[in-house]
Amino acid sequence: TSRCVPAFPDTLARPCPSPVWNEWLSFFVIFRYDNMAELFAVVKTLQALEKAYIKDCVSPSEYTAACSRLLVQYKAAFKQVQGAEVGSIDDFCRKYRLDCPLAMERIKEDRPITIKDDKGNLNRCIADIVSLFITVMDKLRLEIRAMDEIQPDLRELMETMNRMSHLPPDFEGREKVSQWLQKLSSMSASDELDDSQVRQMLFDLESAYNAFNRFLHS
Repeated sequence: TSRCVPAFPDTLARPCPSPVWNEWLSFFVIFRYDNMAELFAVVKTLQALEKAYIKDCVSPSEYTAACSRLLVQYKAAFKQVQGAEVGSIDDFCRKYRLDCPLAMERIKEDRPITIKDDKGNLNRCIADIVSLFITVMDKLRLEIRAMDEIQPDLRELMETMNRMSHLPPDFEGREKVSQWLQKLSSMSASDELDDSQVRQMLFDLESAYNAFNRFLHS
C-alpha cells in the first residue's frame, strides 16, 4: 500500500486519499507560509528602520529600542523556518528575492548600529532592557513558570534599569519589575507561578515595557 510522505512543497500536488491527511497538510502549509511571511516582514521592517535612522527620521534612543526588538523577533521567526530548504538567512533572501542589505548587516552584527558607534552606556542599556523585557514575556507565554527560570532575567532587567541614569527615580515600569522580583525572591527555586500570577505578571510587564517605550519617545 502506497503512503503519502510529508514533504514540502513537492507533495502539495500529490493526491492523498485521507481527509485527515489533507487537513493536516493544509494546516502545515498555512503554518509554514505564515512563518515565512512573518520572517519576511521582520527583515523588511528592519531595512526600513535602518533607512529611517540614516535619514535622521528617528532618534538614537527610539532606533535602539526598535532595532533591539526587531532583532529578538527575527531570531524567533527564523527558528520557525530554518531547515533543509532554508539553512541561513542568506538562503531565505535569495530564495524570495529579498534585497535588504542594511537589515542583513544588522542581523549579522546582532546589535543596533548605535551600540557600535556610541561607546557610552545609554544605548547598550536601552538594547538590553528591550531584549530582557521580551525574553521574560516570551518565557511566560511559552508556559515557562519556574522561579529559577524567570528570576535571573528579571533581576538582570532590574539591574540594567538601575544603571540607566536617564530613567526618572519614580519610573512606573521599574516599580512593577521590582514588585515581581520581590515576589519571586520569596519563592523556592522549583516553585512555579500559577495561571493567575502568570496573567498578572504578563500584564504588568507589558505595561512596564510600554511605559519604557513612552519614556524613550518623550
